Amino acid sequence: QVQLVESGGGLVQAGGSLRLSCVASGSIAFSTNAMDWYRQAPGEQRELVARMSVFGTTNYADSVKGRFTISRDNAKNTVYLQMNSLKPEDTAVYYCRAFSARGIYWGQGTQVTVSS
Repeated sequence: QVQLVESGGGLVQAGGSLRLSCVASGSIAFSTNAMDWYRQAPGEQRELVARMSVFGTTNYADSVKGRFTISRDNAKNTVYLQMNSLKPEDTAVYYCRAFSARGIYWGQGTQVTVSS
C-alpha cells in the first residue's frame, strides 16, 4: 500500500508564499517515480501544475512559470512545491501524484486559498 500525504496549505494574501510538502510512504520506490503537483479549483478540471522526472527535469504550467518551483528529496521520500507571488487565481486544492511503471498514486490534497 502506498500513501501520499500533502501538507503546507493554508490562507495567504496575494503576493505571499507557501511551501507544500508531500511525503510518500509504504511500498513505493520513491526515487523511481516521477512526481507531479496538480490543482483543482471549484468547478474546474484538475490541472497539472508542475512535474519532476526521476532524472530531475522539470516542467511547469505556463500560469505558474517563474513563480512556482518543484523539488524533491529522495532520501526523505518527499516532493515540495515552493509557491511565490501567489495570486487569487492560484486558489485550489493541491494534490501530489506519483507515477511509474508500477502504478499511479494520489494524495488527498491540501487547500490553498489566496485572498486579494
